[in-house]
Amino acid sequence: MNEKRVAIVTGASRGIGRAIAERLARDGRHVVGVARSIDGLAGVGEAIAAAGGSFEPRACDIGDTKAFGELVEAVAEQHGRLDILVNNAGITKDGLMLRMSDEDFDLVIQTNLKSTFVACRVAGRHMMRGRFGRICNLSSVSGINGNAGQANYAASKAGVIGLTKSIAKELGSKGVTANVVAPGFIDTDMTAALPQGVKDAAMATIPVRKFGNVADIAAAVAYCTSDEGGFLTGHVLVVDGGMTM
Repeated sequence: MNEKRVAIVTGASRGIGRAIAERLARDGRHVVGVARSIDGLAGVGEAIAAAGGSFEPRACDIGDTKAFGELVEAVAEQHGRLDILVNNAGITKDGLMLRMSDEDFDLVIQTNLKSTFVACRVAGRHMMRGRFGRICNLSSVSGINGNAGQANYAASKAGVIGLTKSIAKELGSKGVTANVVAPGFIDTDMTAALPQGVKDAAMATIPVRKFGNVADIAAAVAYCTSDEGGFLTGHVLVVDGGMTM
């Protein structure tokens, strides 16, 4: 059995997911980073190893929920424990609702919401046995306020909130907490590609007048998944500079 707490982090190859993986490793966790490509995780593993941390890469398309569930099970069996689950990975297929295809709606729900459910179901069983667990699911301010052009994405992220609160009520007595971190505008490759006009309009809605950075989200996840976070459950921690206030 691994002596360190074992954490699974999805979407760990870049952006917010990479920052979370590196932060949890720095905090002494053995991090199992999941991404579509093993090659994409190489740099993460090197950075964590250079900082003295412990990292293990796993390739999986979380949209294949059967394969993803099997991965979570395999990690728990291999290490004899599974303490932390961070469902960060997700996709967008933006478009106005009246033009959105069933396929684009279903794909986003499958990848963002069903994958989270499947992973939590598998992880929850192992966490209950160990009488300890920290589940942290990434949502979005779009899942709280909605967003034009993102009916599928907003629905998936709102669903993550309802799912997480239900898990918190079901597993709380077993030593397992479940929380949501909902980022606002964060400096990533995705936001860097936005037109300047869109970024300026977004900035005007943020009281602190700046976008967040990936370390802001990683810090929130680190607390939600820490040993000290045992009295926090069913909570939606919105990290958005006050935008949805």
